[in-house]
Amino acid sequence: MTETRLRTHTHLAGYTLATLFIASLAIQNLRYGFYDLFFLASVMTLLTLGGAGYTFICRRHQLSAKGHLLILAGLNGSLIAAMFALSPPGISHWVMPMVVFNLLILPLRQGLILSLALLLALGGLLLATDDLTRTITVTTGVFALTSVAALYIWHYGHMAQSAEDLAITDPVTGAHNARFLDETLQKEISRSIAMNHCLSVLTLAVDYADEMEDLHGKDGIQMLLKELTQHLFGVIRAGDTLYTLENGEFYLILPFTSEEGVRVIAERVRRTIAEASWPVVGKVTVSIGCTTRASEDRRTPDLHRRVRAALHEARKRGADSAWYSKGENSEGGEAGS
Repeated sequence: MTETRLRTHTHLAGYTLATLFIASLAIQNLRYGFYDLFFLASVMTLLTLGGAGYTFICRRHQLSAKGHLLILAGLNGSLIAAMFALSPPGISHWVMPMVVFNLLILPLRQGLILSLALLLALGGLLLATDDLTRTITVTTGVFALTSVAALYIWHYGHMAQSAEDLAITDPVTGAHNARFLDETLQKEISRSIAMNHCLSVLTLAVDYADEMEDLHGKDGIQMLLKELTQHLFGVIRAGDTLYTLENGEFYLILPFTSEEGVRVIAERVRRTIAEASWPVVGKVTVSIGCTTRASEDRRTPDLHRRVRAALHEARKRGADSAWYSKGENSEGGEAGS
């Protein structure tokens, strides 16, 4: 299940349960003749019902849906206003589920701000209307509940981020892996089309990688790949992304990079790798293929196919070479030319 779908299901479940809970409070207060609390609960029920509808309408955009903050601010504002206007008994029983609901629906920082504002309002009301001992007991309990809920959500977020990092990161080199490549490249192609800017890709392969592994072993080739990754991180610019593929191959996505720019980058990568001295293996050369998105390129296979063809052409010309491949009806050429 994706993060977007998980949040959609969580928000829908939260709003639905909150609607049922507050609606039951409204009915109970109506039965006992607490009409002010009945109207308060009715307004809050409408807000949570609206939140469920908003979640369903924006189910594809839950990672960036900002309407939840307005809905939760309305719920918390209604409760704070009712505290001082009505001073209802047992108001802490309304506050406790609300602070958990804030943290369930909103990002952690926003949820904490609303929950602490609600806690301060509750503390001020209890100081004005109740004795100090009860005030300390109730506010401490609400604060402890808020802290536990916030720590749990922070821990979940941390674990989810760690799992995502492990899923998209190559354990040997620390660069992104092939699983994350297609998703990112498609996003960059869409952004390039929408913003009308250049997009280039580059793939490079270590020459004689199989022979090196036979000679120096798996540990030796893994050490080389780690060193090459760090070298490439130092060569590429902020905004460029690096991916590790199989068999000693790397892939670079270079946004805002024209044909001339990717030719320069390819030549710099080729030259600096060839001139360096690498641990265990000594001298290393790479073959490089690169291309720039043409107007007809709208899917990842379009760029993949052409950059692989460029790499194949570079290998045909011998080790330590680079080749640039243009779009349809154009001819390629040496990347350094």
